[in-house]
Amino acid sequence: MTKPFFVHESSYIDDNVTIGQGTKVWHFSHVQTGSVIGTNCSIGQNVNIANNVKIGNNVKIQNNVSVYEGVELEDYVFCGPSMVFTNIKLPRSEFPQRGVEYYLKTLVKKSASIGANATIVCGVTIGEYALIGSGAVVTKDVPPYTLVIGNPARIVGKVDKKGNLVSS
Repeated sequence: MTKPFFVHESSYIDDNVTIGQGTKVWHFSHVQTGSVIGTNCSIGQNVNIANNVKIGNNVKIQNNVSVYEGVELEDYVFCGPSMVFTNIKLPRSEFPQRGVEYYLKTLVKKSASIGANATIVCGVTIGEYALIGSGAVVTKDVPPYTLVIGNPARIVGKVDKKGNLVSS
């Protein structure tokens, strides 16, 4: 019996995972228990999807991205190569904070795009069609249809649905 999705032989899919039709999971990736990935997604090389993560339909996650527990990606989200999510605001190795009760929720809304090497600090919401510039460090909510760049990320303009700058 063939599966309605593709998983490269070097990748691991834990038990109790749902993967939608047409989704592709590429080399050296890991999808952990309880995660749900929608239809027609592309999960790039060396991607880790942590426990209980929800990913919508038509999402593209480029190489070297970890989507930690507490992060949710709605439909059509784009995650650029090597961008970073976090899920604990003040991590301390000496005082481990493991478990969902410690994780701050991060929500990336429909059709938002996150550029390569950007960092999304936990506890924020990125609005619909927002555009996060490469290398930006997002520390607070990003409104819909907004372009942010820099460290810390700051609003530099508005964008349309296709990501074209419409004002600054």
